[in-house]
Amino acid sequence: MSTAFLESRPLTFAVIGDSAAFGTGDSAPDGTMRGWAYYLANCFKDQTDYLNFSQPGAKSAEVSQVQLSKAIDHAPDICAVIAGGNDLLRNGFDPKELYLNLRKACDELMSRGSEVIMVELHDPNALLRIPKLLKRVLRRRVESVNAVYAKIAEELDILLIKTREIPDVHDLRNWHIDRMHPGPKGHQLLAREMVEKLRSRGWDLQDPEILEIQKSSKAAQVKWLLANGLPWFLKRSVDLLPAAIFLMVVEALKILFSIPQSRISTYSPVTEK
Repeated sequence: MSTAFLESRPLTFAVIGDSAAFGTGDSAPDGTMRGWAYYLANCFKDQTDYLNFSQPGAKSAEVSQVQLSKAIDHAPDICAVIAGGNDLLRNGFDPKELYLNLRKACDELMSRGSEVIMVELHDPNALLRIPKLLKRVLRRRVESVNAVYAKIAEELDILLIKTREIPDVHDLRNWHIDRMHPGPKGHQLLAREMVEKLRSRGWDLQDPEILEIQKSSKAAQVKWLLANGLPWFLKRSVDLLPAAIFLMVVEALKILFSIPQSRISTYSPVTEK
C-alpha cells in the first residue's frame, strides 16, 4: 500500500471477534466496553478510524461469515481477528473448522493489504478452580486452538501475540472476576504488548495511556455474577456440560486403563482432533 495513499486518508483499525475483542472485563464509567482494542486505537500517531465489529459469544463461523465482510467494507490497514474461545466451549468443537474459518478471514484481509493480528489463548487452568479431569480436557482444547493459531502464523505473515509469554500475565490482578476475560489491567497489558509488536512491523505508535483503575466493590462483583455469570453458566450447562462430563469419564478411563485416546475418541459426541 503506497505511502501517498495512506497520507490521503485516516489509518483504519478494525476488530472482529468475540467477547475478548469486544472488551468484556473493562467497562468505562458510562457502562460501555473499552478493552485492549480501545487502548491500542488511541496509540496510533496518525489519525485513526477505529471500528469494532466483535460480538460477545461469537464463534469463528460468525466471524468469518458475518463480521469479516463488515470489516472488509472499510478496507482496514490493520485488523485484529480474535476468535476460538467460544468454539472450544461448545459441544462439537472441531479444530479443523476453526482453522478453515480463521484462515479464510486472514486470507481475505491480507489479500486486500491488511496487517492481521491474532492473539493466542492464555492458560485458563492457571486461573480457574475446576476438577483436575476437567482441567485436562480444557488444556487439550486450548492447546488445539493455539495450535490452529500457530499453523496460520506459520503459513501467513500474521502478527501473533503469544499471550503466555507476557510477564505476569496470569496474575489474578490482571483478570476480570469471571477469570475468563482480562480485567482493566489485563487489557492494558495486552495493548502494551501489541504496541511493541506493531512497532517491530514499522507502525508508528506511542505508548498506551494507563488509566486509573477503580476497584469494584464486593457488592458490584456479586451483582455482575448474578446478572451475567449465572445466565452464561446455565446456558453453557445445556450445551457443554454433558459433553464435559463425558470427556472427563473418557479421561478417567484413559488414566485407569492406559487406553490410547484414538481407541476411545470414536465414541465421543465431541470431535477431538
